[in-house]
Amino acid sequence: MDEILVMLSYGPLGWGDEILKGTMMTVGLALASLPIGFALGLLLALAKRSSEPNLRSAANIYTTLFRGLPELLTLFLVYYGGQMLVQRVVGLFGVEHFEVNAFFAGMIALSLVFSSYASEAFLSAFKGIPRGQYEGAYALGISRVKTFFLVILPQLIRLALPALGNLWLILLKETSLVSIIGLADLIRYSNTAARVTKEPFLFFSVACAIYLVLAVVSSYGLSHVEGWAKRGERSK
Repeated sequence: MDEILVMLSYGPLGWGDEILKGTMMTVGLALASLPIGFALGLLLALAKRSSEPNLRSAANIYTTLFRGLPELLTLFLVYYGGQMLVQRVVGLFGVEHFEVNAFFAGMIALSLVFSSYASEAFLSAFKGIPRGQYEGAYALGISRVKTFFLVILPQLIRLALPALGNLWLILLKETSLVSIIGLADLIRYSNTAARVTKEPFLFFSVACAIYLVLAVVSSYGLSHVEGWAKRGERSK
C-alpha cells in the first residue's frame, strides 16, 4: 500500500504531478474544442435549413463525412494531412520546416466531429420551435437577424441541451485519442507511468477513475444548466 501511495504522490518519486498535468490537458482540450464545434454545428444546421440547394448539399456532405469516418482517422488526416498542406503553403514563402501543434490539431479534429453531430441536435431542436414564433416576431417588426438571436436561439439551445450534453461527454472521452499524436494528456502520462513502473493496472485504473469523476461532475453541471434553461416553463 505504501508503495502505491509513493507512486501516486507528487515529486520526483511519484507520478501525481504528471497525472494532474495530463488531466488538465484533457479538460483544456475538451473545453477548447467545445465552442468551435458548437458554432460550426449551429452554422451547419442553418445551412441545412437554407433555401439554397448547394449550401444544403455541402452541409449534408460535411456531416456525412465526419460522422462516417472513425474519429482516430479524422485526427490523423488533420494532423498529418494538415501538416503537409501547411508545409507546402509556407514553403512558397521560403519556410523550410513547419510543424503543426498537436493540441491545435486535436482541437480542430474533435471540433469537426463534434460539429457534425451537433448539427443534427440543432436541426431537431429547430423542428420543436413553432412557426408562429417567427411570424409573431416579424409582425412586431423585428428583423430576421434579431428574431434569430433574441427569439429563436434561446429556445433552440434549451431544446438541444440534452443532446449537446451527451455530445460533451463523448467529446471528453474522445480527447484520449490525441495521445497517439504526442499530446501529453491523461492517457499518455498514464501509459508512460505504467511502462516505467510496470504497474499498468494501477495507473490505468487511476485514469478510469479520473474520467468517471469528470463525467459525473459534467453530468451534475449539465443537469443544473438544463434546470436553469427550463426555469420559465410552467409546471404541469
